Amino acid sequence: MRILHSAPPGWPHRRRRLLLDVLLWAVVAAPVGYAGISPPYSRYALPLLVGNLLVLTAAVVASRRQPLVSLVLVVLGSLVDGNFLFAIPVFSYLAGRRSATAGPSIMVFVLITAGGTVLNLGLLGAGAATWFLLASVLLFAAVFPWLVGRYRRQQQELAEAGRRHVDALTREQRGAAERIRLRERARIAGEMHDSLGHDLSLIALRAAALEVAADLDDKHRTAASELRASVSAATERLHEIIGVLREEGGASLRPSGETVADLVEGAREAGMAVRLDAAPAVAQLPAMTGHAAHRIVREALTNAARYAPGAPVDVRLTRDGDRVEVTVVNDAPAAGPLPAPPSQGSGLLALAERVRLAGGTLAAGHRAEGGFAVRAVLPATAPTPEAIGSAVEVGPTASSDERQGPAEGPVDAERRLHDARRRVRRSLLVALVAPVGFALVLSLVYYPVATAGTVLDRATFDQLRVGAQRSELVGLPRRQLERPAAAADRAGCEYYTDGNFPLAEPTWRLCFTDDRLVSKEWIA
Repeated sequence: MRILHSAPPGWPHRRRRLLLDVLLWAVVAAPVGYAGISPPYSRYALPLLVGNLLVLTAAVVASRRQPLVSLVLVVLGSLVDGNFLFAIPVFSYLAGRRSATAGPSIMVFVLITAGGTVLNLGLLGAGAATWFLLASVLLFAAVFPWLVGRYRRQQQELAEAGRRHVDALTREQRGAAERIRLRERARIAGEMHDSLGHDLSLIALRAAALEVAADLDDKHRTAASELRASVSAATERLHEIIGVLREEGGASLRPSGETVADLVEGAREAGMAVRLDAAPAVAQLPAMTGHAAHRIVREALTNAARYAPGAPVDVRLTRDGDRVEVTVVNDAPAAGPLPAPPSQGSGLLALAERVRLAGGTLAAGHRAEGGFAVRAVLPATAPTPEAIGSAVEVGPTASSDERQGPAEGPVDAERRLHDARRRVRRSLLVALVAPVGFALVLSLVYYPVATAGTVLDRATFDQLRVGAQRSELVGLPRRQLERPAAAADRAGCEYYTDGNFPLAEPTWRLCFTDDRLVSKEWIA
């Protein structure tokens, strides 16, 4: 016999995630690796390259469970290698996409901004222009991608909320139809009970009175006794039919004449390992008890085939006096349970209702040693009205239909959908407005610092006379701008701005020799 080994549950999903992580690593490592293998080579080029690639590997590994840790790693890596800058937008987007809340991310961005400010302005002594450049990089390479990822996450939550809302409405519609059907069945059962039950009781009462009449001969007395017994049996069958009418599942699901042994044999033919242990005394049972036992075994075998494929199943039917015990136990599956569609939570309820109508009790749940057990105690005789009121005990994780948890109602689903829509609108607004607002704030912080004491207006510039001593120049700013990196002129030149917002770029160049103004010009 050929045995086919299937992949573990969830393996295709894990393989896809692994491939995506490998692709992510290749994308973010490409700039760092290319720079590391390109000449010129320094003494520590190889160890530095290996260390950078290890940092990127750690960032990729942590990106699913701790995306903010990955973002911090690549930001710290950019202090050593500027090529980490290409990885910052990627991990910022993933942080927004995979983080459940925005608070920790905002805290991380605040800490990065504060740490970068202290490092550049305090420790490294960088100028305001350098700080503004780095802050702009943080804004557009980190904050904006994070906002986009946050928006995409909330779009996904909106789609999920919409799906759950549709599911809730569908369940509500089905429930309404089912309630109407059950109400009608209960009404029919009530009418039968009120009309036929009362008439049959009167007939039985009159037959009993006729049976004990003193002037009746033995032949007619025997006929009256048989009539009373027939009416009593008809009354009992009427109560059973009323119970079936009031049950949710109905009696049509059981093929005519099918026994528990037939169920077990059918399961064996389907490939299940089922062992049946049925006492001979349970062969003849009342109709309601027989229906209930058949339904219990069928439901338990169905759940075992669905959630514990390949596990052996034991079915036992024993009788102790006026009680019949039905037990179905399956072991835990060796390869794990198969995936199943979402349950509506009705299987155990219908089974419990049938057992209650039969006058029995039901207990179902997971076993401590593994597997699942269903145990019902049913009356071996026809149930009395008092017995039908027995309680039903259900474990917290008892049935396959209960494993999915309580179904969400339409009102809760509608509220969840409304909240998801509101969050998506808010995220879209923040993604569009926040970068502009942050840029404006950065400019308002940078501009006063950069222009303080460096502004030279046009009128004052025009009044400056070439050849005049520096001490004779009126309105000359007390502080000059840093020399532009692209400027390749002689020493002694000073740069000032006309106050252009927001960058305060150099506008005027004044060159001095021996404290005498030798040239002045406007910088395009």
